Amino acid sequence: MNKALANMPATIQIDGSQGEGGGQILRTALSLSMITGQAFELINIRAGRKKPGLMRQHLVCVQASQQISQAYVEGAELHSQRLYFAPQHVQSGKYQFQIGSAGSTTLVFQTLLPALLLQNEASELTISGGTHNPLAPTADFVEHCFLPALEKLGIEVEFKLNKAGFFPIGAGEIQIKIQSWQHRNKLSLLDRGSLQSIDAFVAVLNLSEDAQIAQRELATLNKRLKLNTQQQFHLHGISQGNTAYVKVEHENHVQLFTALGEMRKSAEQIANHLAEKVKLNLASKAVVDEYLADQLLLPLALGQGGEFTAKCISEHTRTQAAMIEKFIDCEIDFIELDKDLFQINVKV
Repeated sequence: MNKALANMPATIQIDGSQGEGGGQILRTALSLSMITGQAFELINIRAGRKKPGLMRQHLVCVQASQQISQAYVEGAELHSQRLYFAPQHVQSGKYQFQIGSAGSTTLVFQTLLPALLLQNEASELTISGGTHNPLAPTADFVEHCFLPALEKLGIEVEFKLNKAGFFPIGAGEIQIKIQSWQHRNKLSLLDRGSLQSIDAFVAVLNLSEDAQIAQRELATLNKRLKLNTQQQFHLHGISQGNTAYVKVEHENHVQLFTALGEMRKSAEQIANHLAEKVKLNLASKAVVDEYLADQLLLPLALGQGGEFTAKCISEHTRTQAAMIEKFIDCEIDFIELDKDLFQINVKV
């Protein structure tokens, strides 16, 4: 053990039932542990869920983190409600991870990204599983919203969706190249600037052409949002599904809103619900949505900090902030500016 690790405080204790109580606590703990070299013990994992404990996609996050950091781990098994994780040394390189279900590939990617960014060499990841999951950022969101936001911080990541994977089959694949983070920029997104364009994109994979799902979704979105452009794009893969997203581009920020087709919901219902999310955003002054707000906190805490506005602060985001402050010496403040407008400050 090197001197820096020997001088580290004792293992960080985390109660997995606190705050939002889901898999996010685990993923954030893994990211922060690998970055700081601090071991943690997590108890009551996903205690608030119908099926508590580690599920397959959480286990892949643990195993992937273990592999890139040569960690000593206890409790890494299905349905385990306790995990001990002690990282040794994060190693950049080429890695392949298979979730073996429709579990989210993007959440595994977001768990590993912070630690790999901080290495001197680039890393390449290939992750197989679900790419368009209802409870995770879709591959579209990561590629067209999350990564462009990180680019403002000086973070360079190449992202490619090789195969789409929808629930329940999955079998999708994402390929990522993460460059070493050389130039760290402070983020200031307090004003989104004027609206530039609203564009809609829809894809259907292995579903009946006769149903004209994509055409109907685009027609509904156009009626509700007065689109600048609308586009049907193609996906490869063996699963079945439908994804739609609307890209709202302002002068200083591009925000994405996503929707997935559901059984027993018409194309019109899916598109109307998506249009509603976009309209609510356009009516507010906030720059980022609640999901991106959550995902920006850790990169900002690792870099030069920054500030941005969001429409609301979710339980997820508050839990995320509390976790980051446990491991890293930084200050995250939420200031209510208006009924639907919050400013988030990350000071490092």
